[in-house]
Amino acid sequence: MRALGFEPRKEEIKKMIADVDREGTGTIEFHDFLELMTVKMAERDPLDEIRKAFKLFDDDDSGKISLKNLRRVAKELGETMNDDELQEMIDEADRDGDGEINEEEFIRIMKKTNLF
Repeated sequence: MRALGFEPRKEEIKKMIADVDREGTGTIEFHDFLELMTVKMAERDPLDEIRKAFKLFDDDDSGKISLKNLRRVAKELGETMNDDELQEMIDEADRDGDGEINEEEFIRIMKKTNLF
């Protein structure tokens, strides 16, 4: 569940298991887990997920994604992009011309590319 972006507490996990544990064994089968996670994923707010992703980029809490921020994320992901390529990405999303991506611009580009 953590790999899917959920941070459940033990009590929540116990309740989720109890809700789908038909045999009362305290465990669930993989197909039950899939059913449970399908429901959990459908409950997520896409806009909230985009905002969380923005915060992962904006590690200096400036409210914007700079070339420095984007370079760091690319490196963390193992991408070998040069500054010109990264700047092109910023330029495509940057609507107000300040050379950085604010949250509104980030949301717009994420929706446009159907990544969320």
